[in-house]
Amino acid sequence: MLVRHRLIVLTAVVALFTAACGAGGGPAATVSPTQTSPAPSTAVRFEVWFGYGEFLFVTQRTRTPTLLLATAAVRALLTGPAAEERAAGVGTSIPEGTELLGLSIAGGVATANLTGSYESGGGSLSMFSRLAQLTYTLTQFPAVRGVNLKLDGRPVRVFSGEGIILDRPMTRRSFRALLPPILVRNPSIGQQVSSPIRVSGTAEVFEAVVNITILDAQGHEIVSATTPATCGTGCRGAYAKAVAYRVDRTQLGTVRVYESSPRNGEPINVVDIPVVLTG
Repeated sequence: MLVRHRLIVLTAVVALFTAACGAGGGPAATVSPTQTSPAPSTAVRFEVWFGYGEFLFVTQRTRTPTLLLATAAVRALLTGPAAEERAAGVGTSIPEGTELLGLSIAGGVATANLTGSYESGGGSLSMFSRLAQLTYTLTQFPAVRGVNLKLDGRPVRVFSGEGIILDRPMTRRSFRALLPPILVRNPSIGQQVSSPIRVSGTAEVFEAVVNITILDAQGHEIVSATTPATCGTGCRGAYAKAVAYRVDRTQLGTVRVYESSPRNGEPINVVDIPVVLTG
């Protein structure tokens, strides 16, 4: 699991949010939320951002084509992680029962109108995390660079009892401190995979080296590999590796992604993705 001190994370989030709430957020997506629809036979894949420990975690959803893809993404976010995702440690900071009342996109800014229960509960990290989940989910779409929030139809300028100021649209940059040292985009939890498995994501790791291990149903190592990220310590880079493996039957397995400790070489910042390995 990812290990970082809660106070360090929260302090970094507050500092980034204060400095960057109105800055550009670099959305990373390939689908349009409202204006275009794929061919009728094409399934649409989009991201939904939840939590993994104290950090963000990206999941994938697939659905039939729709003109309201951003709306579908937010509704999936409010539904919460699937059972197999929860079993793997994925969670959410968004209170159960929160509903989407409306969503509009204009001038590069999405305005999400949620029920008031969205700000229920307490704790600064929880509040920043739920804002980050909403922002990352919506800014995956090229048409969305920032996110404004309404609760029960009223624009929010100060969010929750934590007094979080929302005087500008939220961006990904506002919450980059909540990105984990290693983010796995592919494969997805529960995905049926075949050899070679394409493992990809982003990371900020020592000397830009990402380690990948494939484990069988008994937790035994099948194969290990390393791959470089495009940037290392002090910056985040992308990584991707096709890892070949061999099993004699279809079985549950795990894709483990981690970095080696610069102190003793032990695995740290471990992310385990349960999958189905096919022979």
